Amino acid sequence: MASASRAEDDRGEVARGCFVYAVVRAGMPEARDAPAGLDDVPLRLVVEGDVAAVVNDVLLDRPPGRRADLMAYQRVLDHLAAQGPVVPVQFGSMLLDDDDVRDGVLGPDEPRLVALLDDLEGRSQYQLRATYVPGVPLTEILSLDPTVAALREQTKDRSELESHADRVELGRRVAAAMEDLRAFDADVLLDAVLPFVVDHVIVLGTDLEGLATFSLLVDDERVAELEAQLEELAEAVHERIRLALTGPSAPFDFVGGA
Repeated sequence: MASASRAEDDRGEVARGCFVYAVVRAGMPEARDAPAGLDDVPLRLVVEGDVAAVVNDVLLDRPPGRRADLMAYQRVLDHLAAQGPVVPVQFGSMLLDDDDVRDGVLGPDEPRLVALLDDLEGRSQYQLRATYVPGVPLTEILSLDPTVAALREQTKDRSELESHADRVELGRRVAAAMEDLRAFDADVLLDAVLPFVVDHVIVLGTDLEGLATFSLLVDDERVAELEAQLEELAEAVHERIRLALTGPSAPFDFVGGA
């Protein structure tokens, strides 16, 4: 996105720009009824062909990136996503005027945006967060790998200086074992939800309790099936893994960096 840097217009007055939230279908009336955007300014549509950008006018010299701005951005996108297909635009995208929005966002990309909106019709993003019950991964690693268990015993009652080399090796082995454990468990969880989703993105955890976060694109008509499947799955794995499903939300992870 082009960055707006002009703070005043030619008459010395404070200039305004367009803060861009998302792209929707040009005929989506609900976009006009969305909650107010940044600085409680009403939203409006900038239309180009079959698509429209949801924007609101803001002062260019205002402080950028405040927490209230992010909350307003998320509030608008949640509303839009509940009404129909929406392609979120990266937070903080500010352009100078409507022509800039048409030239920089809509016009060059209209065919791709139309195809994206078609593909997202009747679908929403959900997020499944999987975490380990505290202590479970390390206990399992110690029981499965005698070398790790031995290193842990060797370092337990020795100073860090005396056991430095063993501690480094212990950390390396635990980290490698955690990677294997996460990958295995993530595959098991994914296999359980794949029949109910259209697309998915996985981000594996990085600490002893983090397993993975799954972004799931789901047909609206299959959400109840997915929830029922996850309830059964959560019961089956509750001694090792905790599952939390949130959504629906705008499909941030399935729009190809729009």
